[in-house]
Amino acid sequence: MQQAICGYHRDEEHHWVAELRCGHFQHVRHQPPWINRPWVVTAAGRTRMLGYQLECKKCELGADKDSL
Repeated sequence: MQQAICGYHRDEEHHWVAELRCGHFQHVRHQPPWINRPWVVTAAGRTRMLGYQLECKKCELGADKDSL
């Protein structure tokens, strides 16, 4: 299920985590060549991706919302 990015925070290892409109969190790493998300490394890139839709597997599983 597609869900929009509405914010970000960093986890305990300082990796970026997208906060999705549905209330779930999803890591958004840039680790080429496996994961290519150069937009995540800059504030401007992250801001530009607000509203972008990611596939939320937690929604598909009916998982409870995440919390900080």
